[in-house]
Amino acid sequence: MTDDPTVAIARRLEAILLVVDEPQSLVALAAALGSPVPAVRQAIEGLVADYDGETGGPRRGFELREVGGGWRLYVREDHDELVSEFVNAQAPTRLSQAALETLAVIAYKQPVTRSQVAAIRAVNVDSVVRTLLGRGLVTELFTDPETGAINYGTTDALLANLGINSLDELPHISPLLDDGADGFDSEVLR
Repeated sequence: MTDDPTVAIARRLEAILLVVDEPQSLVALAAALGSPVPAVRQAIEGLVADYDGETGGPRRGFELREVGGGWRLYVREDHDELVSEFVNAQAPTRLSQAALETLAVIAYKQPVTRSQVAAIRAVNVDSVVRTLLGRGLVTELFTDPETGAINYGTTDALLANLGINSLDELPHISPLLDDGADGFDSEVLR
């Protein structure tokens, strides 16, 4: 064990980076570690070099990358397909009620933004949409040039899971609603 403060900061930094879901700024990481920003920056540079195999060790299957003003561990691009297949094979086969409801709104209203889905469901759907994206059931279709909002739609994986060939085979929504159209445009009804 070493008393080198840079090594100690790097170890503590790795522990935090292993559990974060979103990129963390240098300032946020420094605050979490109780260390000065320059020391955290130096530790990050050392970890990047280590993970990239620049310090004599192997190039790791993951990397420390700066994205959107923050730092986070990511799978190296050349391992994306392998990890995706593994995660999808490990994913539970059942979706939560919230995920099923969100998926139904996206399927019937696509293309649709998160805020539109949230307005229909009257709850925040950010984490549920991330789950559906991760499962490959929905995808980002396009970004609205005026608002910057991402529009979502369903994938062929959803069709395969439902055992249908197209969205036209989805059940008509009107018999399932008390008044036949509450909350849906008539052109979306099937």
